[in-house]
Amino acid sequence: MRTFDLSPLMRSSVGFDHLNRLLDSALNTEQSAPYPPYNIEKLSDDDYRVTMAVAGFAPDELTVTVQEGMLLISGKAQDEDKERHYLHRGIAKRAFERRFELADTIQVGDAKFENGLLLVELKRVIPEHKRPRQIDIRTDDASSVKTIEADAA
Repeated sequence: MRTFDLSPLMRSSVGFDHLNRLLDSALNTEQSAPYPPYNIEKLSDDDYRVTMAVAGFAPDELTVTVQEGMLLISGKAQDEDKERHYLHRGIAKRAFERRFELADTIQVGDAKFENGLLLVELKRVIPEHKRPRQIDIRTDDASSVKTIEADAA
């Protein structure tokens, strides 16, 4: 596969390091099989949910962390009973770490463990200063300003 050198773009930009990391991770083809499987659902315009299949894990073996715009879900199985002898072991209970890049407006809500699934709620919260707002148009002519004010009253 072809690799891309994005360094010329980064020479003329400041503060876009996260985009560079995001592009690097998207272009990285050496990733292993996606374990554990997960879904990302859009519940409404501003609500999302990450659902991860974590069969065999207990809630105390899982961690959900948010740090610097990154959602990190990891699992580490505790030592199992050495007296068990498996003829076939098809349920993978290996350690994992899954990262999700979050937009600046996404906040992580509750995490819930239910029927072998880890559910993490996400919500888009747009600050007031980033919301679209209507700007009044003024004119320099005082008579037209009075007309507009009279119409508003």
